[in-house]
Amino acid sequence: MVCQVCGKSPASVHFTEIVNGKMSELHVCEACAHEKGVQPAQGKGKFWISDLIAGMIDESASGDQERIGHIQCAGCGLLYSTFRETGRLGCPACYESFGTQLRPVLRRIHGAIRHVGKTPARDEGRVERRRALTQLQDALDRAIEHEEFEQAAELRDKIMSLEPGAAPGSPS
Repeated sequence: MVCQVCGKSPASVHFTEIVNGKMSELHVCEACAHEKGVQPAQGKGKFWISDLIAGMIDESASGDQERIGHIQCAGCGLLYSTFRETGRLGCPACYESFGTQLRPVLRRIHGAIRHVGKTPARDEGRVERRRALTQLQDALDRAIEHEEFEQAAELRDKIMSLEPGAAPGSPS
């Protein structure tokens, strides 16, 4: 794509503006963007989701950084400190090894620590019950994490009333 201002250089900076529901786009080269007062990110040509996750991990880091940084995945040997730098896990076992540290990050990104996904309309009633059970189970896990055992007992009872065959602590 060629710059829409000078018509010579390849466009490498892309502006999108939405005003009153109408979207307009402008594709310009770096020189024309600089003339308009826009500086592209230095050294970053692309947006990497791993950089975003690494930034979120850094924000939620606790005071025990030295101790936590030395936690190592049993499956691939990845150190948690390396994961914090890159935002990339090495294998499925990393989710187990770094579970305590990942929970707050996953809750922040997805709103929950379990994948929900899409559901067909014909299964909506059953799926809604399953979602309610999942939310109760997440709340139960949090209550146990924070040692709120009275609340945990109430949540366990609610889970048992919705799903008589479900055992507390078992995934639904």
